[in-house]
Amino acid sequence: MTVSHSHGGMMLVNSANRKYDKILQSAIEIISEKGLEKTSISDIAKKANVAQGTFYLYFRSKHALIPAIAENLLQLLLKKIKNRSNGKEDFWEILYIIIDETFETTKEYKEVLVLCYGGLAFGYSMETWEAIYSPYYQWFENVLSKAINNNQIVQINVEWHAKMMINLIENVAERLYIAKDHGNTLEETKQELFHFLKRSLTHNPS
Repeated sequence: MTVSHSHGGMMLVNSANRKYDKILQSAIEIISEKGLEKTSISDIAKKANVAQGTFYLYFRSKHALIPAIAENLLQLLLKKIKNRSNGKEDFWEILYIIIDETFETTKEYKEVLVLCYGGLAFGYSMETWEAIYSPYYQWFENVLSKAINNNQIVQINVEWHAKMMINLIENVAERLYIAKDHGNTLEETKQELFHFLKRSLTHNPS
């Protein structure tokens, strides 16, 4: 179920709604190619094979797509992470999967992510951002709690660390693909990030 945010102009829509999904996916593809400003609602409607009026049943403007796109991409990322980590008990293996999938998603959708971050930062409240990330944070909190119970990591505040670690992983991926910080290779960057997080979770500074 897609979460409704009235200030974003979104309707409460079941994700099984094919027209909604087609509009959203078409918007992601076109914006990835052309950017938001050069993308028109008629472009999106044409690619989705729906009438332009149908677009307005779901979104009041193309800018109202931003939180829906952000939520869609995050759901995609979390699904990929869950699929790869399903049945795995080693926290460090799961952590590397999170890093790897975050980097891949950032690489594939970097143009759209720039749009989402900019749009959410300037056009939407922090509550919108938190609502979008809430399922991801909660899932990772459970992963961290399990790792603590299995003595794989030190005692930590799982709520704070879940947010901090997810934000850090995304930030490093964005620096590589969006800010084009190429001081290290892709694999070196992922390994440095992995070992930095591992050191912080296995050594108690006190």
